Amino acid sequence: MNLKNQLLFGLLIWAAFSCTSGQADKKMEKLPYFNLSGFVDLELAKLDGATVTKISEINGEETTVDKTFSLQDWKEEFEAFYSADINTPALALSYSTETEGEYLIHRLLPDSKGKVKEIKIRYIKEYPVAISIRTTDKNLFFSSITVGELYMNQATEKIDHYAIETTQKVWFLDPTHIKISGAIR
Repeated sequence: MNLKNQLLFGLLIWAAFSCTSGQADKKMEKLPYFNLSGFVDLELAKLDGATVTKISEINGEETTVDKTFSLQDWKEEFEAFYSADINTPALALSYSTETEGEYLIHRLLPDSKGKVKEIKIRYIKEYPVAISIRTTDKNLFFSSITVGELYMNQATEKIDHYAIETTQKVWFLDPTHIKISGAIR
């Protein structure tokens, strides 16, 4: 009787893991574009507790700090990359996908509406080593342009450094220029 229970238990565990991995593979297959938020999640998990030398510049005033980030801090720091993920049903046909040498590029089609204008991923040996994003947001009272870049260290397979630059303009006010860059140690 004990052997039957063990076999049944083993079969149930095997079935549970096979169904889960199959569902994950199917989800990945359905994504029409590079899974930016998934990639950032995987890479930030490697940085939990890492120290960064962060340079913040707001309208020309620069501040440099060395800071240790938790996983939540990293997610807040990389919010621009999370918000640039274009894998939503509403955007499924809004971007062209091209390859130019070692680059995979998603560009917003001319007649499509979307904040993310371009995502460019540089691959070396089928692994992303650099990602850049360009987003714009504009309405009657407000406009913003954001450019973000992150670079991977091929030896450690972790994010090495990053930069996020934003210019915001509110109607009747001077533009605000914000630049954040960091080198991870």
